[in-house]
Amino acid sequence: MSLQCGIVGLPNVGKSTLFNCLSSAKATAANFPFCTIEPNIGTITVPDERLFELEKLVKPERVLPTTIEIVDIAGLVKGASKGEGLGNQFLGNIRNTDAIIHVIRCFDDNNVIHVDGSVNPIRDKEIIDTELQIKDLESIDARLSKISKSNDTISKKTSDLLRLLKKHVESGQNIRTFRFSENEIELINDFHFLTIKPVLYVCNVDEASVKNGNNYTKPIEEIAKKENASFMIISAKTESEIAELDRQDQIMFLNELGLTQSGVGRLISAAYSLLNYITYFTAGKKEVRAWTITKGTKAPQAAGVIHTDFEKGFIRAEVIHYDDFIKYKSEAACRENGKLNIEGKEYVVQDGDVMHFRFNV
Repeated sequence: MSLQCGIVGLPNVGKSTLFNCLSSAKATAANFPFCTIEPNIGTITVPDERLFELEKLVKPERVLPTTIEIVDIAGLVKGASKGEGLGNQFLGNIRNTDAIIHVIRCFDDNNVIHVDGSVNPIRDKEIIDTELQIKDLESIDARLSKISKSNDTISKKTSDLLRLLKKHVESGQNIRTFRFSENEIELINDFHFLTIKPVLYVCNVDEASVKNGNNYTKPIEEIAKKENASFMIISAKTESEIAELDRQDQIMFLNELGLTQSGVGRLISAAYSLLNYITYFTAGKKEVRAWTITKGTKAPQAAGVIHTDFEKGFIRAEVIHYDDFIKYKSEAACRENGKLNIEGKEYVVQDGDVMHFRFNV
């Protein structure tokens, strides 16, 4: 399962610096707009200490973590929806992502130019929102025009929903804040609206504000709560300094800042959970591996993530909860203590399950 998150924001807010910290694919960081023209894509591992605890017990030949893709999309500017800057190209890149990491400048620095002349996080956020909303309105109008002549029930329901969405967006709201019924979501699943994508607001601050934020971050945090969106604070500049240190020095640096985990680690984990994803594990002598599934996935579909034949021929799953595996230290000990459960097709996989699948070929 491939998860792709796009990093968006105005020029010079720290997107490329942050991307460089996340990925070994180095984006150019420069102090002028449109430095990033083609989207840079980095595949990065999702930090999960459980994977390495399993490695200690099982001692496999290899360990394979789950991954996500991060796309560094060039800075949007006011008027991007009308082609300003390289707007249409950038908005197309956003359309291809599953979720949005919206980086907002929340620091003062006279040496770093702001494209609009001053630091104003709420204004900056609204500029991005407006550009994405304009494109969604264009998409809604195009869809309405296409299906307006159809009289079938599905087209009628879709038209009615699109008109409601149009009013919602015209009032300055993103589609993800609209209250859909389950059936309504199914009607627009393939429409690829931009403002329906889940969002993580990342406030980029100076080092002194990493732990508690500042006057710039507080309004964004409140907005995120109202939108039921994710929110975090990070210092891209500090993260770039941490990335240059060895593991021991990183720990010391974080301790000095009063932090237990790097901002990059927190951001990767937050991006992973943004789409309601969880992890299950397979653990054997050849490999210990993490697998990505959506929360609520049943055992046959989880098996299908490994190989479609596993889902088609699914018989049962042997499941050990992670905490039990760590407590009893081996599959055999879990079995002896009644902690290995046999589950059928209706079993809903839990985050951290250690699983083996039995199937017919």
